[in-house]
Amino acid sequence: MEKDKNYSREIMSKTVVSKMGKKFGEVGDLVFEVGSGELIHLVLKNPTSYTDKLELEKDKEGNQLIPFSAVIATGDFIVVSEEDII
Repeated sequence: MEKDKNYSREIMSKTVVSKMGKKFGEVGDLVFEVGSGELIHLVLKNPTSYTDKLELEKDKEGNQLIPFSAVIATGDFIVVSEEDII
């Protein structure tokens, strides 16, 4: 479980981009399944105008959400597959 906490800290504030390099914004928060601890969504902060076209799911506060299942790579950036979001 400790490994997961470190991973969570590691991806906070990283820039989220598509495979084609389109910038979505930054990771502002994470949404977990309480029971299993499974990561469900990345909450975007500073979303770009590009995300407006995508009609992303939103949380109660109106923050845009990226399904964690769409994440295909993490490193200097969080790379997501747009096909898996829409």
